[in-house]
Formats: sequence, structure tokens, C-alpha cells
Amino acid sequence: MPDVAATIRADARNRLIKRVVLDTSIAAAVVIGMGVMRGVYSNELMLFNFVVFLALAQGLNIIYGFTGYLPFGYVGFYGAGAYGFSLVVMHLHAPALVGMAAAAAAALVLAVILLPLLRLSGAYFAIASMAAAQAVYEIIANPGLEDITKGPYGVSLSDVFAPAFSYYTALAILGATLLLVVWLRNSRFGMSLQAIRDDSVSAAMSGVSVVRGRTIAWLLSALVAGLVGGVFAWHISVFYPDTAFDLSVSIFSTVFLLFGGATTLCGPLLGVFILYGIYNVIGIAVPQYFQFTYGALIVLLVLFLPNGLVSLLTNRGIRVP
Repeated sequence: MPDVAATIRADARNRLIKRVVLDTSIAAAVVIGMGVMRGVYSNELMLFNFVVFLALAQGLNIIYGFTGYLPFGYVGFYGAGAYGFSLVVMHLHAPALVGMAAAAAAALVLAVILLPLLRLSGAYFAIASMAAAQAVYEIIANPGLEDITKGPYGVSLSDVFAPAFSYYTALAILGATLLLVVWLRNSRFGMSLQAIRDDSVSAAMSGVSVVRGRTIAWLLSALVAGLVGGVFAWHISVFYPDTAFDLSVSIFSTVFLLFGGATTLCGPLLGVFILYGIYNVIGIAVPQYFQFTYGALIVLLVLFLPNGLVSLLTNRGIRVP
């Protein structure tokens, strides 16, 4: 008699391998494609912004898509990473890669400080995270800290300015973030996070550590934003606190994620490519029509596709990577 249980396990393992291979192939195609684009398209800043938002939308996907926590103040980690990088480079004259490590550390430290926010939920958590990001901005932009942070007068990092190196570093961060999402989508830990998102009480009764799961997702999400903020500071080299802590960074990342569809790998990618593409075509060429077009798209999506564009396929039983 054939071992039915072994056959079922082998079949499940093969399906999992196929999913991981497909998801990884999509991630690799995006990273390679953005790398190739730099060689054929002249507007490098626009391409860099695409990479930034692709990574931020996936970083936000980690905390919102998998646990249901939507931080409106996500930009706080991005800004912390930018200034973590800047402070090390300015005051210690450290090389850029050391600055990137400092960017990651700054975002993680801020995430640990803000861990009590996870006791909140829904709109309370979203608003509290936004208030926390504003508080960090006020500290950074304080004129009294000019000798340390340069206050509201901005920082200049011309000594480490290397647009090509920083662009490919941003691509590496994007690739690592995409692989992290692939792992979360196909691992037991990722499934436990989704169980927490759907019903934290039932998940806890099933043996899932709710606090541990939320904490890890929070730290991973913050790490992504901090690294992206650090590579932003490296690539731009001259910026102000208003730029690093611009709330529109959170807004755009959230809209891109929700437009494409959370919890998936392709959803945030579609959201960025479509909406940020429209922004660069309509918002620059005919800005008088941009807000209307953008607003109409979002309203239509919320009304008819509340789970994002990928729901067009998932509602028909098609698995979307």
C-alpha cells in the first residue's frame, strides 16, 4: 500500500517549491529590470524614486499586509535612517557602507522605542505612529541641535556622493526586501502573522506568540524603511528635515500598497508601477489634471476593488504571487 501521508507531504512540498521559485523569479526580474533601466533611461532620479517606493511599499506590506497594522508615521523610520546615515558620515567621516549600518541601527532603535504603540490598534495605532514621526522630526529640526543634526538648515554629504553606487545599493535593498516578503508568504512564520492579522485571539489560543510575531514584523518593516532612508541620504547627498520626514512618503507608500493589494508580492509592485508611473506622466506633463485623475482612480478602487487590483484574479480563484 502506498504511503498516503508521505504522498500528500511530497505534493505539498513540490507546490511550495514551485511557489517559491515563481515568487523569487518575479523578484529577480524586477531588480534586474530596474538595473537595466538605469543604462537605457536618462532620468536616474525618477528611476531611483521608483526603487525607493518599490522597497517602501513592500516594507509597509510586512507590517500591514501580514499583521494588519497600518502606520501612517512609517516615514519616521525612513527619516531616522536618513539621519542615522548622515550623522555618522558628517561627524565620524565614516564610509557610506558604515553609514548604511548606522541607518539600519537608527531605525531599529526607534522601532524598539515605539514598541508600546503595538498595544493600540486600528486608527489609534495609525494616528499614534504619525504623531511619533512628527515628534522625531521636531527633534531633528530643532535649531538648538544645529551642531549635531544641522537643525532645519539641511545636511550636505558631498564627500560620499556616488549616484551609481548608491543606486545599485538601493537595488540590493529592494532585492532583499522582496526576498523577505517571498519568505513571509511561504513560511510558517508568515502564516502565523496572517493568523494574527485575521484573529489574534484565535491565533494565541492555537499556540501562536502574538506579541513576538507583531514585534518581529514591526522591526523588519522598520529596518527596510531605515535602509531606504539611508540610501536616499546617500544618493541625494543634500536634503532637509522636511524632505526626510515628508508625510507624503507614508501616504504614497500606503496608497501604492493598497492600490495593488496587500499580503502579495505583486500587488505593491503593480501599485508603484501604475500609480507612480501616472504621477510622472500626468503630474509633470499636465499637472492640472493630475489630482483629478489620481483621486478618481483611488475612489474607484476603494468602491469596486477594496482588496486591490490583485483581487481581480484572487476573486476568481487564481493565486497571485
